[in-house]
Amino acid sequence: MKIACVIPLYDHPDTVLDVVSCARKFLADVRVVDDGSTRLPPDFAPRLAELGVTLYRHDRNLGKGAALLTAARALAAEGVTHMITLDADGQHSPAELPRFVAAAEAHPQSVIVGCRDFDHAENVPGSSRFGRRFSNFWCRLETGVRCSDTQSGFRVYPVAGLNALHFHCRRYNFEIEVLVKLLWSGYGLYELEIPVSYTPPGGRISHFRRWGDNWRLSVLHTCLVTRQLLPIPHRKLVKPPVSEYSWRELLHPFAFLRRLLNENADPAGLAASAAVGTFLAVLPLIGVHMAVILYVCIRFKLNKVMALAIQNLFMPPLSPFLCIETGYFLRHGRFWTEFTLQNCLGELHLRIFEWLLGSLLLAPLFAVIAWVCVYFTASFLSCRKEAV
Repeated sequence: MKIACVIPLYDHPDTVLDVVSCARKFLADVRVVDDGSTRLPPDFAPRLAELGVTLYRHDRNLGKGAALLTAARALAAEGVTHMITLDADGQHSPAELPRFVAAAEAHPQSVIVGCRDFDHAENVPGSSRFGRRFSNFWCRLETGVRCSDTQSGFRVYPVAGLNALHFHCRRYNFEIEVLVKLLWSGYGLYELEIPVSYTPPGGRISHFRRWGDNWRLSVLHTCLVTRQLLPIPHRKLVKPPVSEYSWRELLHPFAFLRRLLNENADPAGLAASAAVGTFLAVLPLIGVHMAVILYVCIRFKLNKVMALAIQNLFMPPLSPFLCIETGYFLRHGRFWTEFTLQNCLGELHLRIFEWLLGSLLLAPLFAVIAWVCVYFTASFLSCRKEAV
């Protein structure tokens, strides 16, 4: 195993040399990728050479993802197997590098993610807290794997995986795409809790563009969720473990049921399962509700028992009636009150359209309510169980 530390750089002249020199104390092979910086410390390249650090350069800013892929190609050519990425803004402590090296040696077929400890850090931006929760939710839905910090830049990547997969993103959204696709390809996930340091408001240099980068992240998650729903297997770079389920388990129905009940049975997993089951149950999927819910749960690795059980709350006639009334109101500005044979059967196509129209409004609302109720109920019960 050969491990190198890669520091992508874009306009952090005040911190990059401190980060590089500190990283060099803990790891012999350190590389810097200058992604088209317009502001650099004086005599930057000679000073890196004195530290024994290799420098790669982009003529213009191509994005953090592009910088990491440039390093990955160069490292593969030199036989380096794992790449530790470290931000140049001083947010992460290079003193944690030995822990990442040890984790990589113990888990060579995994992505190692440094989970930032926000509870003991000062000056953590509110946008960072929200962004992490938002990305964690979608990453779990897309992969079925729970990651505590999908936006952390302190990671260990298997170089072979980076060079074998195709990535569309090149900027901040790259770190989400690469994590999801490596997990899809069979690599595991191992987490390390790490300290984090943020400069006071006004002193921090951030290249995150609120509207542009959030739009890219939203488009990316939409594409990843859609891809996960397709019945097409993901390309495997790492030999998968034994099949998740086996027909032999059907010979032991109680053990099989227990396994289904415990699948993603933490509060967040149960809440997501309830929300998805509720959303699909409200839609006018006439005659195929159960099949669609089961398929989506299998693809997203959700708790099938919870999703299938909660759909019983939305069985006809109540849920379709509420949706039709809502859709009728949206079309005519008043509720449907004339229940005759003509407008029930003769205008059945209109009622189905109104069902669909109303469900597009009520399904997300009911899904949010289900998520909140199940999450807090499961959290309460989990706390009581731990207390006992």
